[in-house]
Amino acid sequence: MSLTLSIKNLHVSIDGKPILKGINLDVKQGEVHAIMGPNGGGKSTLAYALAGHPKYEVEAGEVFMGDENVLEMSPDERAQHGIFLAFQYPTAIPGVSMANFLRTAVNAVHGDMPITQFRKLLLEKMEMLKMDRSFARRYLNDSFSGGEKKRAEILQMALLQPKFAVMDETDSGLDIDALRIVSEGVNKVKAGNDMGVIVITHYNRILNYIKPDFVHILVDGRIILSGGQELAERLEAEGYDEIIKEYA
Repeated sequence: MSLTLSIKNLHVSIDGKPILKGINLDVKQGEVHAIMGPNGGGKSTLAYALAGHPKYEVEAGEVFMGDENVLEMSPDERAQHGIFLAFQYPTAIPGVSMANFLRTAVNAVHGDMPITQFRKLLLEKMEMLKMDRSFARRYLNDSFSGGEKKRAEILQMALLQPKFAVMDETDSGLDIDALRIVSEGVNKVKAGNDMGVIVITHYNRILNYIKPDFVHILVDGRIILSGGQELAERLEAEGYDEIIKEYA
């Protein structure tokens, strides 16, 4: 059965300062929703609040996945129930190999998996994403390029197979070739398990590869306008200022 991630009147603060001021958004499995807007509008706050970061205090509102209350779950429980966050700036962990990190993540989300089964799954997903096998032996994000860090995130996503993925400015720091490779990886993972995707971005360029069903403009903690991909194209042509003047 297809699930909906339903966000109703979500208010979130950081250190007592209101950031999100009533977000309403329904994302069905299989859909791609793009969240766009200027800096400081609350895009990353939405991502971290959905993932359960303790710094982000939910003051009001609801978030349900089907009939399950996401806000009552700890961060690890949210991951186990199928919510995945791809970070804008993935952390490097020298001394921990990609393979060991990924096996730990898979076991934490899906339960203990025999090493032979995990290895088979890992190699299968790396082949799908056109990643060299040596990648698994490298230390997690240590001396990785921007593109390699984001590909590592997509590999983790492919292994965890979430119901919903929140991608916080995944296109940040990527050149054109890396952006295409990462986007193709997201599309393959999405096609494989009917994943719902929230793409948080400033720019239209990633949406040329990961095609959105809906585009939402988030300004000062509120979604001021929603539409289709044509809205992202309008932003590219006109910039944020004109739309903010008209709708905020």
